Parts: sequence; C-alpha cells; structure tokens
Amino acid sequence: MGSILVQYVILRGDLFRVLNWPVGAIIAQACHACTSVIWTYKEDPNVIEYTKDMDNMRKVVLEAKDEEHLQALSDVLQENKIDFKLWIEQPENTPTCIVVKPYKKDDVQAYFKKCKLFK
Repeated sequence: MGSILVQYVILRGDLFRVLNWPVGAIIAQACHACTSVIWTYKEDPNVIEYTKDMDNMRKVVLEAKDEEHLQALSDVLQENKIDFKLWIEQPENTPTCIVVKPYKKDDVQAYFKKCKLFK
C-alpha cells in the first residue's frame, strides 16, 4: 500500500469557515494547483507513472487550519526538497493551498500527520 503513488492536496480550512469563501471557489484553488503541479513536473517519472492510469489516480485532500499553518507546511516541504506548488490566488495574493507532486505514500505521508481530512 505504501508504494502506491498519491498526490496530497492541502486546503486552508479557514477560507470556508472564517472567511466564507464559496465551496466552488475553494475547489477551484485545488484544481488550479493540481494542474500546475502536473504540468510543472510533467517529465518527472512519478508524474508519468501517476498519469498512465487516469481512472485510478489517488489524492488525499487535507486541511491546514489557516494561512500560518499552510506556510509552515510549505517551509517544511521546501526544507526537505519535496516538490509541490503553493497556490496563491490572484489578484488577492492569498495563499490558498498546497499540492504535492505524486510521490510514493510512504515517502511523504509523515509530513501531513498534523493535517486532518478536509471537511
């Protein structure tokens, strides 16, 4: 199970609960970031393998409490050389989500232990 490729998507929970963003707008943030990551890393062996079987791609959608939590996670991923995209919505310049390039689950799941499933 740990050798499967998975893509982690981490959205800010406060966008919905505190800032009252529409659900569709939040989903769009994740879609933008997923597209960006796949395109940016299109030559990466994990991405190539992950997209070979489009009907069986695996994503885990998690929640960061707020912008501070999202930025802290971004810093940790960067320090550990994990490939990802921090999506910043324009023109508001608002960090909204992180999407990680597909990785083997065992290689990256520890970075997301403090995140719960997005609800």
